[in-house]
Amino acid sequence: MEFRIMGPLEVLDGDSDRTPSAPKHRDLLAMFVLNARRPLTVGRLRGLLWPREGGDRSDSLVRGYVGQLRQLIGKDVITTVSGTYTLAIGAEQLDVDRFRSLVERGSYQEALALWRGPALEDLDPDGERWVETRRLREELEELRLFALERRVQLDLDAGRHRELLSELRRLAGQHPLWQRFRGQYMLALYRSGRRAEALDAYAALREALDDGHAIEPDSDLQLLYHRMLHDDVSLHVSAGPPVLLPHDVTGFTGRADLLDLVAVELVAVEPIAGGQVVVHGQAGAGKSALAVHVAWRERERFPDGILYADLRETTAPAAVLEDFLRWLGCPAQAVPASLDGRERLFRTYAANRRLLVLLDNASAESQVRPLLTSCPTVITSRSSLGGLSGATRVSVGVLGEDDSLDLLVRTSGRVADEALGRLARFCGGLPIALRIAGSRLAARPGWTVDYLVGLLQDEHERLDGLRSGDQAVRSVLAIGYDGLPGPAKATLRGLGALSAPDFADWVAELFGGQAEALVDAGLLETHVVDVAGQVRYRLHDLTRLFAREQAGQGAPDALVRLMDMVLARVRSSRFSLVSGDPGTLVATRDIRESVEWLAAERAFLVSLVSDLHQAGLDDGCRRLAHLLGPYLERHRFLDDWRHVTAAALESARRAGDTMGEALILRDLGDLHLAEREWDLAHDRLRLALGMFLREGRTRDVNHTRRRLGRVHLERDRLPEAERALLGCLKAAENDRDAAEALRVLGVVLHRAGRLDEAADRLQTAAVHLAALGDRYRQADTLLDLSSVRLAQHAVPDARTAAETARGIAVRLGDQLLDAYALLALARVNQAEGAAERARELAGSALAVFEALEDDLGRSQALPMVG
Repeated sequence: MEFRIMGPLEVLDGDSDRTPSAPKHRDLLAMFVLNARRPLTVGRLRGLLWPREGGDRSDSLVRGYVGQLRQLIGKDVITTVSGTYTLAIGAEQLDVDRFRSLVERGSYQEALALWRGPALEDLDPDGERWVETRRLREELEELRLFALERRVQLDLDAGRHRELLSELRRLAGQHPLWQRFRGQYMLALYRSGRRAEALDAYAALREALDDGHAIEPDSDLQLLYHRMLHDDVSLHVSAGPPVLLPHDVTGFTGRADLLDLVAVELVAVEPIAGGQVVVHGQAGAGKSALAVHVAWRERERFPDGILYADLRETTAPAAVLEDFLRWLGCPAQAVPASLDGRERLFRTYAANRRLLVLLDNASAESQVRPLLTSCPTVITSRSSLGGLSGATRVSVGVLGEDDSLDLLVRTSGRVADEALGRLARFCGGLPIALRIAGSRLAARPGWTVDYLVGLLQDEHERLDGLRSGDQAVRSVLAIGYDGLPGPAKATLRGLGALSAPDFADWVAELFGGQAEALVDAGLLETHVVDVAGQVRYRLHDLTRLFAREQAGQGAPDALVRLMDMVLARVRSSRFSLVSGDPGTLVATRDIRESVEWLAAERAFLVSLVSDLHQAGLDDGCRRLAHLLGPYLERHRFLDDWRHVTAAALESARRAGDTMGEALILRDLGDLHLAEREWDLAHDRLRLALGMFLREGRTRDVNHTRRRLGRVHLERDRLPEAERALLGCLKAAENDRDAAEALRVLGVVLHRAGRLDEAADRLQTAAVHLAALGDRYRQADTLLDLSSVRLAQHAVPDARTAAETARGIAVRLGDQLLDAYALLALARVNQAEGAAERARELAGSALAVFEALEDDLGRSQALPMVG
């Protein structure tokens, strides 16, 4: 059943007309419809039906009318609850509700088709009987005019201006102060070739407003008049809102999190309230592709258009503003000459429009500020444009392995396999490189992926291989490089000599101190703040190759300076770890700071050993590898230790440095001892011993024999081990050498079952090491002593030694040493009969051993955990 009150009252049930004919029945139904779905008491109905009689009617009369109305329109339509009556109809059954819904949805033509006249015009023609009628008529008239205005605009946009002239003349006459109708009438006249009449229509309105209201036409109408006065040709054609975006990227891959982040920021900003999103990252990372893709994806949110400018092509803001103003309909003659004037006019044109502005490849804040309006703006830049306060920043990095492979599959049309994975790795996750590689394969169906991989294998030819048509990785990098000042170029050339995955700010300072300039140019990426509190930067592999091309051949002077500085810093840090000079106390804080710095720089220093080797700086390569040994050994970085000793051994042999070679051979012996490769350790140490003997290096001979004593111990050759260590003890030149020999001798004696002698040797070694300030070896010795004391059944002494060792480990912040101390305490608790506590301590130690992948510790802790 359908109830109509826009115009005369009607009730239709399909083809059947159920409209009441009796006046009181019609009045009663009108009251119900005006209050649809709201309960009405008998008293309220009586007051509405006889408003001028003071309610002097009986309730039974009202109920009688309701009952008669129910018989006419249906008993279930009017319900009774708690003495009240309700017209229980859905929104779709009442023309007023449908009208409101259609206008809200933008279905203006369909909404206007429901209009038959003012609400209840047959029952309350003057709108004075009921307050509800007057309020409803005012609301519906506003909605009708709004729907008319929007429907007319759609017709104008569709080019039906001539057909609209008579209707708009009538509307402008009926509603002289409704300025939108006047503007639409002016536009229809203008497009119909009647420019003078259009200008006269504006003049008539301005005169009427000035005479009766002393105000000016609104800003939109003034702007329209201004454009007509200057004969803006864009007014002649309804081309729709400008969408200046480049084509969306084909096969856009990954970045789902970043796309959503930018989209959320655009949604969070009301389209007419402003706000900026800066999408930044290194050269070739796909910033523009991401911004364009998200703009196309969110296109429907900006019905008034999307403006786009590539600020690399048009660097002057004034030129961009002129272009934007013309696209928004400003006549060429009306574009101000000054930048300030263009800024103000652009803000005027953009005001109250649902526009999106995309500014691509911005290099500085000064390029962007004049182009900011009340509209949301997305800016792409290699810099984060930190000067734009209040902007949201979205950092775009390289693609992960899966997304890189997916992009190659999409662009090349090839199947994902191992060869395509290798190609992705050569591109380093850089989208521009991946797209170029994929394009080359797509353009050459006869090429295999392995063939292209082969072309990129040589680092010197890789940038040549990453070119397809007018796209080239080298040219993308050159854009940033060519715009750099001289010092920043020198910094990049110096950094190109390094192969480390990242480096700290002090390295950049040594190479010229222009790291932030390189970040702003998209040639360097801020990575993290490391454990030592240093800012670390990252250079992409392809950028590194480009930098090396600019540097040419040979080791840069800065690399030599870096080598000297690193050797001094590592030597001082190593001193804190091994405290080699007798009688020198090294504070625990110094040791911890040294460990933190070495932890932060480990990967860099390991890579630097290779860089020095590649650059032919053999002495620096060998010395740095030797200095790193104690730290890599202590923290069980055995792969790194193996890498640096291999490079150092080659450098020492290439340089003919006999003593350097002997030292690295001895370091290799230590490495094989840590790996529990006793035979290899024995061979390397015997070679080193022979070289030291030939050169008469007494102290080095002694140190090497002590290590051989350790090998004999591990091979269970206890007599040979004891003789070697007693010889070292006799030849010791200082307390440190004596302490080192005593410690290993104590372990040998423990293994031989001579517990009292073992305890005495270890106790003496611990005292010497404490005096030297060698906290690490002091803790190691105390753990050995704790084991001997347990074997002696001196459990309290075993606990004291283990707890002292753990205290040192905690102060040093050494997890691995702490885990071995926990394991020693577990054994003590087990000896004391505290089995549960022993298992708990062993479990804590096991967790550390597993996290650090220490197989020896894991094998010792597992049986105790059970």
